[in-house]
Amino acid sequence: MTVGIAFEKYHGLGNDYLVVDDRPGLAFGPEVVRRICDRSLGVGSDGVLLCKRDERGSSGSFGLRILNPDGSEAEKSGNGLRIVARYLFDRGEVGDAPFPVQTPGGEVVCRVLDAGRAVRVEMGQVSFGELRETLTVDGETLTFSSASIGNPHCVVLRDTLKEEDILRFGPLLENAPRFPNRTNVQFAQVLDRSRLAIEIWERGAGHTLASGSSSCAAAAVAHRLGLCDAAVTVVMRGGELAVEIGPDDSVVQQGPVVHVASGVFHEEALVSP
Repeated sequence: MTVGIAFEKYHGLGNDYLVVDDRPGLAFGPEVVRRICDRSLGVGSDGVLLCKRDERGSSGSFGLRILNPDGSEAEKSGNGLRIVARYLFDRGEVGDAPFPVQTPGGEVVCRVLDAGRAVRVEMGQVSFGELRETLTVDGETLTFSSASIGNPHCVVLRDTLKEEDILRFGPLLENAPRFPNRTNVQFAQVLDRSRLAIEIWERGAGHTLASGSSSCAAAAVAHRLGLCDAAVTVVMRGGELAVEIGPDDSVVQQGPVVHVASGVFHEEALVSP
């Protein structure tokens, strides 16, 4: 890796990412990603966003790769998409008109609002697997719903949410044989017809304060089961995200983005013990 790779750090409801311009010759292997995301040995983040230009898409020139802190790659990230949209806005590459971004999980449409303080993302359609499936982990049988919004999700509905439950079951469900490519996990509690609370275990990242795609998947599952309306506020440890579900199961999420810092990765940090 070349000395002096610039990055920008943003967070969406406490879900923090480092944004880097993806260009020829830039090497971000798993070991490099793990070191950079380490909160003691690196900069610290829930992942790295590689922003690409001239990406193939129906009408856009921006692409996004999402690298998890364990070095793996995600297909889609709701908070990551809001962050990269704000990044492009801050650089003057987009304005307040909608624009597409291509991800490995499909093309989405972003729109920056309120001078960059909020971003709206059309995330695409949710596809549902079994809505009432059971799986026994750590001696307990859980009922879950599987869904995908370009990346996989396992939604477990609970009467009450406890952090200890997501910490116990999250890694077991993520790596369960039922999910050969691993999965994102949400424990969800319906508060009323317009509010849903979730605890999150992200594939490749672990327990996070917020997740945009998790919010969309959990809301879509609750709506499909008749437990909430089409417009839902999803409550997470990091804050609240607005989710809208269309008649065709397309989902839109809208929430804040905060610019945290600008910096440079140094080679010394990547090779030191």
